[in-house]
Amino acid sequence: MGIYLQDIPLSEAKARLRMGLIRLNRTGILGKEEIALDEAALGRVLAEPVWARQSSPHYHASAMDGFAVRANDLTGAQPGHPRQLEMGSQAIYVDTGDPLPAGMDAVIPIEDTQPVYADAQPADPRHPQAILIRAALPPWSHVRALGEDIVATELVLPAGHTLRPIDLGALAASGASHITVCRKPRVAILPTGSELVEVGKAAQAGEIIEYNALMLAAQVMEWGGIAIRYPITPDDEPLIAARVQQAAEEADLVLLNAGSSAGSEDYSARVIAQLGEVWVHGVAVRPGHPVILGMLRRAIGEGAALVIGVPGYPVSAALTGEIFVKPLLHGWLGRAAGEDQTAQAALTRKITSPAGDDDYVRVVVGRVGSRLLAAPLSRGAGVITSLVRADGLVILPRGVQGVEAGAQVRVHLLRPAAEMERTLFAIGSHDLTLDLLAQYLANPADATRARRLVSANVGSLGGLAALRKGEAHLAGCHWLDPATGEYNLQAVRTYLPDTAVQIMAWVGRVQGLMLPAGNPRGIHGLADLADGEVRFINRQPAAGTRALLDYHLQKLGIPPESIRGYDQEEFTHLAVAAAVASGRADCGLGIAAAARSQGLDFIPLFTERYDLIIPGEYANNDLLAPLYEVSQNADFRKAVQSLDGYDVARMGEIVLQC
Repeated sequence: MGIYLQDIPLSEAKARLRMGLIRLNRTGILGKEEIALDEAALGRVLAEPVWARQSSPHYHASAMDGFAVRANDLTGAQPGHPRQLEMGSQAIYVDTGDPLPAGMDAVIPIEDTQPVYADAQPADPRHPQAILIRAALPPWSHVRALGEDIVATELVLPAGHTLRPIDLGALAASGASHITVCRKPRVAILPTGSELVEVGKAAQAGEIIEYNALMLAAQVMEWGGIAIRYPITPDDEPLIAARVQQAAEEADLVLLNAGSSAGSEDYSARVIAQLGEVWVHGVAVRPGHPVILGMLRRAIGEGAALVIGVPGYPVSAALTGEIFVKPLLHGWLGRAAGEDQTAQAALTRKITSPAGDDDYVRVVVGRVGSRLLAAPLSRGAGVITSLVRADGLVILPRGVQGVEAGAQVRVHLLRPAAEMERTLFAIGSHDLTLDLLAQYLANPADATRARRLVSANVGSLGGLAALRKGEAHLAGCHWLDPATGEYNLQAVRTYLPDTAVQIMAWVGRVQGLMLPAGNPRGIHGLADLADGEVRFINRQPAAGTRALLDYHLQKLGIPPESIRGYDQEEFTHLAVAAAVASGRADCGLGIAAAARSQGLDFIPLFTERYDLIIPGEYANNDLLAPLYEVSQNADFRKAVQSLDGYDVARMGEIVLQC
């Protein structure tokens, strides 16, 4: 089979992998081992069923502190006509767990008896001369009969069961001291690339922190395997080949994490073909095209190792693990393939997809009103934060080129469904305090008040549009009305004319020019942007910062087209600050806190009011109640005030309710 990149459908790739596993006799568990029954057995998979060696309890045991009696001796006992039982011959004191004395068949709780003493002086209530009983009991009352829980020889747990803490207790109770479990698959992870540096080392320009191996190793451990992380191997084909061969000798599966495009540095496919066989090179999955599936011959040991060439982009690497590595490990551990938890949700915006790929789209999920919504996240294969934020995956099969906004889609959930019910959707203008708010909402003193805040940065007008479509619980807004100089009121009246809303003042904040340290261009104000030399970075048209800029440019008589970079746009204050800090632009308009976070100089120009717009149906809803509580939290307000350029004097004040 050739080693050139040739995308094939996912179903065909899985079929080829299955045929390879059958040929290598690797479709079942890899082996068995006997281990001691202790806490280290947690999470292991039973390779053989466990049968009870003894009953539990293995004797008739008292279930109460009281007196062992013969139920027949209590016949006729009534509140007005008690029966007296003599100690020793008719009643014997027992503690909970004590064996039931011979000849006795019931236990009467001590609190249901009246002691009779030989003299008037009270003695030990456990050892009276006799006891009075005022109610009859059926035989075996308050007794744990032999085998009540487990009967010797019965099945305790079947093969293929993954052991939980409670299972360990049941096995011990059944008399087990050792158990036979499936051997854990050993997975070697080899990161390659001359540009890679270890975690913890400061990366220079052109260098990349190598974290894929860490992520893949954690996936392997979560799925029940043993991860073996190799050191970074530079782009040296003989050295890569030597390490891959070494890994094949000690592992069941080798994950070779490297670029696998058709370019000159595509060592992965050549090395695998040299040391074994390439079954698949390229799978029509987005993200994750350049996946390699194959096998490696062992030079010393018997058999062969499976190998997967994992793409270098982190999202592609993680997805490759989910699609190929997880099922392999589950099969080798004898685990049944579990069903994904899914939910039907409406898309908040249109998705376009290449027709030839199975497209895995990451989404955040939350309930707004009566609808469960799925908001697509950034699609980049290198955007690892989209994996962190994702609540689920929407899989668009080959041949589907897109799905319209509002369409119902099936979401494969990555989080418990209950989390979606306590999610707040904040869509609108970006502000750093929303990240701080998310922390406080997630960690309240009362866990029942915990909320998960999911924010999307689409600008002030984009947020109002989301509210109009019923796709958000609240929207951040700082839209300046040039006619009145007022913030947000006119925008709400214009874009939400038929919607009852509440405008909550959130923060006052300072906007100004963000500049490289030392202000090398000598910029002093907006007028300096029009000299044709200063490279500016702008915000998107629906952003309040863009409206603020346009308003003041008009007042100064500066045409937008005279500003170099006016059409270069970013979607957040931090992204603008990063563009300036990286040298991509000489300045940008944004908030002081964003400038300080990137070590930039800042020229304050304007003070504005940033509000939260909340539809009336949610304003008094329990879901949003913690938001109002946090707005009055002294620690939260102090944390916001500590950020540069923020004022919390009006935080929580209701500016408008209509």
